Amino acid sequence: MDFRVDMFVHQRWLESRLEISDDIFEEGDDYVTLLPEFFDNLWQPDPYFLNSKIAEIATLTHKFTSVTLYKNKTVRYAARMHAIIACQMEFQLYPMDIQVCPIYIESFSSNNQKVKLRWSDSGVTLNPELKLLQYNLGQPLELEESDGYMPEKVGNFSRLTVYFRFERQIGHHLIQTFAPSSLVVMLSWFSFWLGLDAIPGRVTLLVTCMLTLVTMFTGLRADIPPVAYVKALDLWMAGCMVSVFAALAEFVVVKVLDVQYQYQVNRIPKVLPMRISNMEKGQCATVASWEGGAVRSRKATQTPTTPGQTSLQGNGGPPKPARRQSLLSVAWTDTDTGVEKIMWREIDKVSRAVFPILFFVFVLLYWPILLMKSS
Repeated sequence: MDFRVDMFVHQRWLESRLEISDDIFEEGDDYVTLLPEFFDNLWQPDPYFLNSKIAEIATLTHKFTSVTLYKNKTVRYAARMHAIIACQMEFQLYPMDIQVCPIYIESFSSNNQKVKLRWSDSGVTLNPELKLLQYNLGQPLELEESDGYMPEKVGNFSRLTVYFRFERQIGHHLIQTFAPSSLVVMLSWFSFWLGLDAIPGRVTLLVTCMLTLVTMFTGLRADIPPVAYVKALDLWMAGCMVSVFAALAEFVVVKVLDVQYQYQVNRIPKVLPMRISNMEKGQCATVASWEGGAVRSRKATQTPTTPGQTSLQGNGGPPKPARRQSLLSVAWTDTDTGVEKIMWREIDKVSRAVFPILFFVFVLLYWPILLMKSS
């Protein structure tokens, strides 16, 4: 990554070898502005930006430079420059990241035995009206003077360093990312209030929420360079998508349970009248049987009047709990109220509270950890 800097560069050094005539100074002045041709004949330090990609002096009709010579043999050089500076940025905490980008200024050919670079008293000053779109510039700037060994040039060279602290503004992402994604997750919770009689609407709501998050996530990734590690924003979007996906999975579960419940309910007993040919007139029996084969109830009374006739007597059939055992996994009866509870409906009721609570816990863990690491 890199950033662009437009700046005024001022250099000042003492040239004791000069022989200056007072005639070149106007009356009352202790300095004179030199022509570029004269400056080219003077000794000049050769500082350069060590980590710059491009560094150029601004021009219009000529280069924006000036050289001033003082009576005490001090030479002052000023130039308007722009440079593109390389910076190793880390995005693990994006969008709460803070980037610290240095600018290294070093003499190119003169080692620290010949040239010693020093910051002036004013150091580096920023334009008070300077405003960046996504960052706040941390104040004050950190300045450093050091000697660095350069293996390419074989020697120690004097180095000046200024550190720029870029603090990303979170307001844009709160409005464009965190608030919309949170609302999409909350919108998915409305599906728990839609019964299974509104299956198309429920599926459409959940799938739309998932696609909205995916589209939003894809757009956000285009704003930053691709990196191999996980960013804080990735964790947030993953948490939102997992929440919506869990709501969709919950719908699949309750639908499967409803299918099982409807299958069991539809196996109601049918009453099948059966004629018994060897009974006398007025003596008949009605046998109730499960369509599936299990007898629910049968009742028949007959007293044989002649030898060989068969007497049928009902035994009451199998006990009623047999039906409840088959429905135990998808429905049950509340022992206190006697009201039948259906599992998929109970899951929907529980999900109305569990899903918001889990997402709220995720938010409570996410933001304090992120703020603590970014500080």
